Amino acid sequence: MEENLATVLQTVAETLGEAVAVVQGDRVRTWAELAERAARLAGGLAERGVTPGARVGIGLWTSPEYVEAVFAVCALGAVPFNVNYRYRATELAHVLADAGAAGLVFDASTSDVVAEVAGRSPALRALVRVGSGPQGAAPVGDDLETVLAGSAPLPRTRRPDGDWLLYTGGTTGRPKGVLTRQSTVFAVSCVPNGFAKFGVPAPRSLDELAARVRESQSHPDRLVTYTPTPLMHGTGIYTTLGTLVAGGRVVFPASRSYDPGELAAAIGRHRVTDVVVVGDVFAQPWVAALDAAAAAGHPYDLSSLRRVVSVGAVFSAENKAALLRHADVDITDVVVASEGGPYALSLTRRGEVAPTSRFVLAPGARLLDDEGRDVLPGSGQVGTLAAPAPPEVHYAGDPAASSGTFREVDGVRWSVPGDLATLADDGTLVLLGRGSRVVNTGGEKVQPEEVEQVLLRHPAVRDAVVVGVPDARFGQRLTAVVALAPGARVTAEELRAAVGAELADYKRPREVVVVPDVLRSPAGKLDLRWAGQVARGGA
Repeated sequence: MEENLATVLQTVAETLGEAVAVVQGDRVRTWAELAERAARLAGGLAERGVTPGARVGIGLWTSPEYVEAVFAVCALGAVPFNVNYRYRATELAHVLADAGAAGLVFDASTSDVVAEVAGRSPALRALVRVGSGPQGAAPVGDDLETVLAGSAPLPRTRRPDGDWLLYTGGTTGRPKGVLTRQSTVFAVSCVPNGFAKFGVPAPRSLDELAARVRESQSHPDRLVTYTPTPLMHGTGIYTTLGTLVAGGRVVFPASRSYDPGELAAAIGRHRVTDVVVVGDVFAQPWVAALDAAAAAGHPYDLSSLRRVVSVGAVFSAENKAALLRHADVDITDVVVASEGGPYALSLTRRGEVAPTSRFVLAPGARLLDDEGRDVLPGSGQVGTLAAPAPPEVHYAGDPAASSGTFREVDGVRWSVPGDLATLADDGTLVLLGRGSRVVNTGGEKVQPEEVEQVLLRHPAVRDAVVVGVPDARFGQRLTAVVALAPGARVTAEELRAAVGAELADYKRPREVVVVPDVLRSPAGKLDLRWAGQVARGGA
């Protein structure tokens, strides 16, 4: 269906009416309420000068308001894009300028950062604030509830298919906007995360969509998804949209920080069928909570749970096996990126736990060598994962980066963001990680060069290198290896604070190691192998 996402969501809303769409704690949104609030927000954005085709950032914590904002922006014919609520002013300014944003819907807790950036972003015409900010702080922008109360609903219009902009986590340098079409998002993200879970083909018309949604209400395991993954990341928003367009219900955590006990309790309370996590970052504490409750004689009710999906970080064999002791579910581990995919999949059931980071190629995906040829099983050769890419997908405003990631091989366009792997004799894919220096810490992607630049601006630092070292829960943790200027003194916490003043907290090095000199080649290139050894406590 080549439809605007707002038209798709409106069709579901008209079909389901007073059925519950979104739950967060004691807050409930029916489909009728979701559609009404989205229409009023769309009207309010239009009154503030946001026009069809304009781009509007959404910098919100996971919440019903995030869904409403996406719905509203699409209904207006504008283009939504994700904004990380952890960004400092420099990072936020970069993304807003890169997108050419005309509007921003943001959480009030980030008002100070938004105020600093808005003053030097004349293109911003609409600022809508959700929630209450710090006590005593001057308000920034217009309060969402005031906007909704004072705006007439935008009349429903069947908008044409529109653009969709998703900013990466910075895996290929500074965050880049992956631009595609909303119909592509529906086809490659919503359908697999919704209808495909029941083996139902994608609807080919709005009438067929409405019929499928009506049918879903009588399904014995109607889709109810719990997603603790932030909606500002592709995993969170695509899981949410996939559930909603299939007529399912989405349950969001009430806590802003991950609470594994809340996750475990929500499954029984809401009869959750699907949980989406980011590898061991979420799974390890969840398993610990399940173990503790079982040991105390009060196990959590997981009887409704059917599927667990992991995206974005290592999900170890040990934690998969531990989870399967508590719930007889299908665990699907997926290798995917903002740029496309899926590239590889791993399905695990009770009694079938495979070694960590073992997958099979996803349908249509390939493992390519440097010449664009398929890597042969058992060859020991390291290749790069590739998946078919629609012709419209590219980095917005960056043709050079687009040509590097979206390549034509054998007359077909492929998305090749840089994940490396080998193929065992039996065709099993062994994932090695991203080929660039990017560090994946708890699902958040950090480009070390960005952190190094901040450290090098500190007067006490003469040279610096930032690397990722293995971490049992987060996959990797950031460690800085620094050489100080002659006579300089500085603490690790002072350097961490310097990074935190300019960059998001997850980019602050967890550890700082001071060395006499940072080892480089005669050409000035960093010796990353040496830096990794030092960061891990080696010689």
